[in-house]
Amino acid sequence: MLITGIIPARYDSSRFPGKPLAPIGGKTVIRRVYEQASKALGAVYVATDDERIADEVNKFGGNWLMTSQFHKSGTDRCGEALTLLNSSSDIFPDVIINIQGDEPFIKPEQINQLADCFKDPEVKIATLIKKIDDESDINDPNKPKVVISENNNALYFSRAPIPYIRDGKLTDNQNLNKFFRHIGLYGYRADTLLNIVKLTPTWLEEAEMLEQNRWLQNEFKIRVALTEWESIGIDTPEDLENAKLMLNRL
Repeated sequence: MLITGIIPARYDSSRFPGKPLAPIGGKTVIRRVYEQASKALGAVYVATDDERIADEVNKFGGNWLMTSQFHKSGTDRCGEALTLLNSSSDIFPDVIINIQGDEPFIKPEQINQLADCFKDPEVKIATLIKKIDDESDINDPNKPKVVISENNNALYFSRAPIPYIRDGKLTDNQNLNKFFRHIGLYGYRADTLLNIVKLTPTWLEEAEMLEQNRWLQNEFKIRVALTEWESIGIDTPEDLENAKLMLNRL
């Protein structure tokens, strides 16, 4: 089974334009993501929409694919990248791992854990979740939550606190350890990826602004794997400064 990593990386960002090229300890954000991903996967590509990012990937000897400027999600960009690989090379991945381009300290173990989900032939889409141990995360709409089935499939993703505890307190350990935060690392079988990028947005997706609800609403199962780690995403210049401080502690 050929598992290929794709790192969507666009230049324009409303909060931090050019962040893939921002330096952390002498290396750009995109280079650090690429190097971490390459510790887990033999084939990794940056899917970008900008020559400046492609030039940077060339400088450190990485692989890249030029994709459209008009994609609304990393999944859409991964879909185009897969099509380019299939049409212009001899590479036909069985599974694509979508690695966020703004997480320079992503752990290779997380990528491997996600890839291992596809040892089950029934798994078409997979993602990671983490137990919530801080009550403030439950009420933070910027930290999506997920409820899961007994078979470790996602039932629903929400920015609201789910499940709702009608009787009891969130701080009770018995309740708190039943809350899971979604970690935005995805894997898809190649044919499934090409199918889900053709789906039109659904009401549940637009209500929550979470693309994975579109897949659930179209009855695609999403397998979840429990991780103990949470990476640091770079969304703002302030996040970059925090990442620099974290690097100094590593």
